[in-house]
Amino acid sequence: MLYGREAEQAVIDDLLDGARAGRSGALVLRGEAGIGKSALLDYAATRGITAARGAGIESEAELPFAALHLLLRPGMALVPKLPPRQREALESAFGLGASAPADRMLIGLAVLTLLAEETADGPLLVLIDDAHWLDRATAETLLFAARRLDAEGVVMLFAARSGPDDFPAPGLPELALSGLPAEASAALLDAGATALSPTARYRLLVEAGGNPLALLELPSVLGAVDDLNPLPLTQRLQLAFYGRVARLPAATRTILLVAAAAGTTDLAPILRAAARLGAALPDLQPAADAGLVRTDGQVVTWRHPLSRAAVYQGSALTDRLAAHRALAEAMTDPDTADLRAWHLASAATGSDEQAASALERTADRARRRNGFHGAVAAYDRAAALSAGREARVRRLVAAAETATEAGLFEHAAHLADRAAAQLGRTDRTPGTGGRTTTESGQFDHAAPLAVGAAHTERTDPAPGTGGRTTSETGPDNGRTPKQDGPAACDSSSIGLPGCAPGEENAESTRTTDSTGSVGSGREADPGDALSLRLELIRAQVEFASGAPGSAHRRLMAAARAGARQSPMSARARTQTAHGRPANPDDTDGPAHSVGGRVPAQIVTRAVHTAWYLGPAELAEVAELLTTSAVDEDDPFTPIARYLTGSLTGRRTVELREAAAAARANGADSPADLVQLCGSGLVVGQDEQVGELADELIAESREQGRLALLAPLLFFRAEAELFGGRPGASRGAAEEGVRIATDIGQPQWISQLSAFLAYLAALRGDEAACREHVDRTTAEEFGGARAAGAPWAHAALALLALGAGRLEQARAELEHMTVEPARHHVSGLRSLADQVEVAARLGAPAQAAMAQLTEWSARAEQPWIAALVARGRALLAEGAEAEPHFRAALVGNRPFDEGRTRLLYGEWLRRDRRKADARTQLEQALSLFERLDAAPWSARARTELAALGIGVDARSSAGPLSVLTPQEAQIVRLAAQGLSNREIAARLVLSHRTVGHHLYKAYPKLGVLSRGELSALDLAE
Repeated sequence: MLYGREAEQAVIDDLLDGARAGRSGALVLRGEAGIGKSALLDYAATRGITAARGAGIESEAELPFAALHLLLRPGMALVPKLPPRQREALESAFGLGASAPADRMLIGLAVLTLLAEETADGPLLVLIDDAHWLDRATAETLLFAARRLDAEGVVMLFAARSGPDDFPAPGLPELALSGLPAEASAALLDAGATALSPTARYRLLVEAGGNPLALLELPSVLGAVDDLNPLPLTQRLQLAFYGRVARLPAATRTILLVAAAAGTTDLAPILRAAARLGAALPDLQPAADAGLVRTDGQVVTWRHPLSRAAVYQGSALTDRLAAHRALAEAMTDPDTADLRAWHLASAATGSDEQAASALERTADRARRRNGFHGAVAAYDRAAALSAGREARVRRLVAAAETATEAGLFEHAAHLADRAAAQLGRTDRTPGTGGRTTTESGQFDHAAPLAVGAAHTERTDPAPGTGGRTTSETGPDNGRTPKQDGPAACDSSSIGLPGCAPGEENAESTRTTDSTGSVGSGREADPGDALSLRLELIRAQVEFASGAPGSAHRRLMAAARAGARQSPMSARARTQTAHGRPANPDDTDGPAHSVGGRVPAQIVTRAVHTAWYLGPAELAEVAELLTTSAVDEDDPFTPIARYLTGSLTGRRTVELREAAAAARANGADSPADLVQLCGSGLVVGQDEQVGELADELIAESREQGRLALLAPLLFFRAEAELFGGRPGASRGAAEEGVRIATDIGQPQWISQLSAFLAYLAALRGDEAACREHVDRTTAEEFGGARAAGAPWAHAALALLALGAGRLEQARAELEHMTVEPARHHVSGLRSLADQVEVAARLGAPAQAAMAQLTEWSARAEQPWIAALVARGRALLAEGAEAEPHFRAALVGNRPFDEGRTRLLYGEWLRRDRRKADARTQLEQALSLFERLDAAPWSARARTELAALGIGVDARSSAGPLSVLTPQEAQIVRLAAQGLSNREIAARLVLSHRTVGHHLYKAYPKLGVLSRGELSALDLAE
């Protein structure tokens, strides 16, 4: 019976009723130790729904996917039913297959699909206790699945402590548990305690503060604590539990200590270790009788985590060391190698190369499985145990590199400083404790730069880098359990793989040489190689802390230094996939190889830092590349050349050619090619960007690299809009922001929200536009310096321009005239708006016109030349305008063509050429209506009305206009013949959610089944 929890029980009952009706839900129960979280989970388990239970174990917090494996072990028989990529991802996470490491979010999708499969026979309840002790990989995976629940009939309940860093769960509803009401507290105390004096009873009720566990356990230690200086409640509870332990036989205390230290609930290794210390299974019975543990002969569980802590912390140090040593000796199975390594480390009292080597192998395995946080801890501890300087430095550098992958930039800086001290270098790396204003005054979020063998973290967000982190590939601004998380990518439209805050930066993990250039031919000195890697780490830390200028200078110096080191053999370049050693036990892999193919790889990173500084820095990078010898076989060479050429007006190859050359040289597609999409938009190669983005999106879905999807969908959304397909653009942006939100990529949440604001402005939906702008510039994303701020200003400017609020439009466009926004995609695409607003206000337009003309010359795109012609028409006097208007109608884009015809029609009407004006205005109206650009349609109608021509408002929207963006996306795929499971895998949903959306879409479309969808005209 639960006392005083009627309201909480009602919330749980509502969730379970929803599951019975096919709805899904998730809830986090938060509260201090002993407040009753586990009791509420037990209550939920009794409500008649099949339940799967799991829990975080403090000693397993550094073992990737340990808790997930225990949770899913009963349902592993369903794993073969998963789509192949998801099945391989889950097996890889558990070390059951030989597949390459999977994107963390693909593992989350596999878990979501598995949970949906388990609801075939009815709803499912998933209970996770002590979520604050989940290993990071498990926590991220389960949170990803929980956030995507919809119509599966699954309820997930998490129980977690209420500390500021205890299991952050953005996006999930939470229920905070406080102490029991006075009446309920008194009833529980009276039901569980022996007779107490009125004074003792009153004291207990006051000191327990309504904590149920305290009300049950404190009577046993009443009077053992000084009344004037009482211990904190948790310590008093531990004292109460240890009071029971101290009364047990010595052999029972021994086996309890082994169980407390074990890091596993499996009884077999515990018994083997206990036997080495003179204890056996019968010795566990007194502890079970005392209510401290439970066992079924297979596993042993603790009544409460505080009882385990009481046993371990109450034991002598020598006894704890002996227990860890016995456990290490007992764990001989390969499946327990990681636990054995940690027990060896826990038993060590000084340098111990055996333990250090074992931990290093554990770190390598964790890194291959994307367990970056566990890998950092293992490398760091291995360094501390190292017997020699070289091994210590190597492990510290590996720890620092891996910390950058996990977004732990402050910790990475500390590790780099320790490694540098060992090498005799004293310069220190700046920390990242808070958000800073950058040298440019614009930048506030940072994308992980590829560092050495770094493999950028693909997961959700975390504290420690200046706000809510986010991000796969990506970005600062989100929260993750107990650790710092990936810093947000900057506001660039050039997407690094590292910007997809969560996506693996696979190119950076390949075993590569420390140079891509033709050097002096001498062998690289190990100290030089490690120093180069440290410089790259420091550059990433500086970039993450908001100092792109410092990071840029360091990268440029590293590129020049790298040119003095000899390239790696071709064999070494190709021995791994995604940077993983071919031999899983080979520790001389990516963590220990030198940097990357530099300078080409470093140049691509220097382009990224320069992007936030200005044209001068971009020109500096281009100059370095054009004056340095490079390895023509390096996959980064064509990428670097295209990036620098596109951004500085020195382009020598087309986007398609650069992508093909990079792939031919062995580039990791899609990760290495993401940047090409962003830079392609800078030079107006929108059609090629759309084609490449589609290819890379398909590859990302096929390979399960979900964290690359948000940036790629952003580029695709831009290309679709610029090509005159706003509906498809909105669908891509909606999908992108949903994925970015689910996996914690604040860079792309901000960017995509801003672009959705721009699309809403095009439609004239002011409320939606401002709502998206507010989200874009939320404080958690950096406020006015958020990644999407430039596009947000462009959106508000377009909204004002469409409504005729010219002064407001000019104010917003002013933000686009300063660096770095001035040379970003949003700034370049707003140049025509700047010219139009200035011309209509009679203000100077020379600066915007000059930049537009220069952009046109650099990009060599006919549609940009058309915008230049329109600008000249607006600035021309009298009849001189008409030839420019006519030139502006050649090679244009649908929206730009409509605006040109509208402006031309207005000019013709003022020139009293009614018939010609009508032709232009009617064509403009047709274009605007097809694009659903309501404000512009209204302007065209107003102009036609001024000619005496009445035009009724009409909608040319197709059947998909009645659907939500997600419904439209699902319907399009269903019409192509994809099954629900295929659609689910592509859109990162469960197949039951896909079916739910189709069920809602059919009546809106007037069809009865998916077979009728093919007969509909679904083109935009």
